[in-house]
Amino acid sequence: MRKTLGLAGLVLLAACSRADQHESTGQDTTASNSAADVTAAPGITSTAAPGVAFNYKYAFRLPAERIGAVQEEHAQACEKLGLAQCRITGMVFRRTSDANVEAQLDFKLDPALARAFGKQGIEAVTHADGLLAEEEINGEDAGGAIATANRDTAQQSDALKRTEAQLARSSLPSAERVQLQEQAQQAREAIHASETVRAEKEASLATTPMSFSYTAGDMAPGIHRSLSDGLENVVGALEWMLLALITLAPWALLALLVWGVIRRFRPRAIPEV
Repeated sequence: MRKTLGLAGLVLLAACSRADQHESTGQDTTASNSAADVTAAPGITSTAAPGVAFNYKYAFRLPAERIGAVQEEHAQACEKLGLAQCRITGMVFRRTSDANVEAQLDFKLDPALARAFGKQGIEAVTHADGLLAEEEINGEDAGGAIATANRDTAQQSDALKRTEAQLARSSLPSAERVQLQEQAQQAREAIHASETVRAEKEASLATTPMSFSYTAGDMAPGIHRSLSDGLENVVGALEWMLLALITLAPWALLALLVWGVIRRFRPRAIPEV
């Protein structure tokens, strides 16, 4: 009987140990996924939306003294990809004081690399004790615009061929020839406009614009922001009270002086006998 109870106890102990290990593993996996979600950049890949031209914009907040280094790190990451996959199209760095720094970095990226590059950019900022303040992704149906431009080009080309065939007649009256020539010119202009639109939309699909903006600011929103706002309100109230005191003090002093003079020189009442 004792052996049976001992064996049962060992089985229960092993089962509890496996359950604890499974729970611990689940907690570790959940924590790992949560950490990944913090640094992951939400967005859409070009393969998930074919024919859509995207434009990425990221706004970062981080300590003023680290903005320059993070901006340089982002620029080097683009340069490592090579000109065929990433090109820097603009850079701005402006320091108006030790605590006030603004910067911006603009890229043109291979659409397939855009989202991953944005995610890496966010990770570089978080490693520098910064945060992603805002992300904006705009998309345009460039594929639909290209299809429309191709259709318009085909229609205008057919119209131009018909018009040129009519113009080839030798017995065509002068007034009708002038009218047909105007129609042909309009068709050529329409074809040129459609081809221009198609070229622009094809270019927008070939590269993805991305912009990083950097500002110095409060790294811990919420309670710290509320405390900061409350302190600013108190300081503002004290400044207003000091201004009011400075403004009213001369008048109060003058009134006190007049009251003292009146009290000093006013006639005294003669006591009745």
